[in-house]
Amino acid sequence: MAINLDSLRHEGNSPATGSFAARLKIANEKSPVTRDRIFFTEQLSLLLETGTPLHAALQALEKHIDNPAMGKVIHSLIEDVTNGKSFSFALAKHPELFSGTYVTLVGAAEEGGFLDTVLLELMNMDEKREELRRTVISAVSYPGFLIGFSVFVVIFVLVAVFPKFSDMFSAIADQLPVTTIALMNASHVLIEYWLPITAGFIAGVAGLIWWLRTSAGKDALDRFKLKVFGLRNIYIQIYLIQSMRVLGLSLANGVTVPDALASCREVVSNKVFQGFLSGVEEKVNEGGGFAAAFQTEDFIPPLVRQMVTTGEETGNLPKILSRVADYYERELAKQLASFSRMVEPVMLIVMGGVVGLIVSSLILPIFKLSQAVG
Repeated sequence: MAINLDSLRHEGNSPATGSFAARLKIANEKSPVTRDRIFFTEQLSLLLETGTPLHAALQALEKHIDNPAMGKVIHSLIEDVTNGKSFSFALAKHPELFSGTYVTLVGAAEEGGFLDTVLLELMNMDEKREELRRTVISAVSYPGFLIGFSVFVVIFVLVAVFPKFSDMFSAIADQLPVTTIALMNASHVLIEYWLPITAGFIAGVAGLIWWLRTSAGKDALDRFKLKVFGLRNIYIQIYLIQSMRVLGLSLANGVTVPDALASCREVVSNKVFQGFLSGVEEKVNEGGGFAAAFQTEDFIPPLVRQMVTTGEETGNLPKILSRVADYYERELAKQLASFSRMVEPVMLIVMGGVVGLIVSSLILPIFKLSQAVG
């Protein structure tokens, strides 16, 4: 089913003008989030499965929604459906909440008469996507905390502790260990030039963020993700999970291959991978096989190529694609769990080494001073 999403999304999306108090109330409302969409999708699927008409189901949901902003979205859906518009048309007017994949699948389900089934599948896809996001965040949050805490402790010691020993150590300056001299110099630089260092750091971070938001920066970052050892495998698995799940779900519910691939490009944020999907679409449009297009890209694992080929030959491509997504989701969870278990002791050893270096750089000179006094 072809749906002109761009034209729909520009209709009726500008906020209504009104009093300052009304605009302030709208601004303070909590915008709908993934959790709201999951609840909406699950409840609507359940109501439709029990035989409730779409219009009545939406009205029932509007009465039991907690988020006022989500309530306004549902009210807008009710108005469009009441006016004879299709449900997919109504959903397309809220792209901040309902993606092109969501709209396309709902449109195909409306035509096929299995809307409740597709909504349930969309809910499952949303839940798996959230689970993947939580898995990735939990895997990197603890190492990130340890790194940040270590940097804070080192800076604190250099700025607050070392200056108190500078006069004491000046008496044996020619006998100080190399590490003590290096840390004393670092302490002096941080204290004397903290303002330009801070300004330079902030400017550097701001400049990097600005550059990463440019087209050249995004392209460079996308290529970096697929080239660096370690990161490459993780990101390839994430993109495969996202794209194969959408492809499998879309093809299983009657969405055409071009529309399904377009939905994948919307889900996957990496331009390099988007280019691969565009290449697949071009080869399919030229009459080539779906599996053949997967054989030309180096970063596609051999397992995926073989499974896609098998799925196309046996006519089970949608099911195979969903299985690929499930397989890599399990593999990614295992790898991230192993990464977390490995990083923790490594970070503790590094932190212990840094602390030992700092302590020894203070203790050894003090010990030499005590010997000199004695």
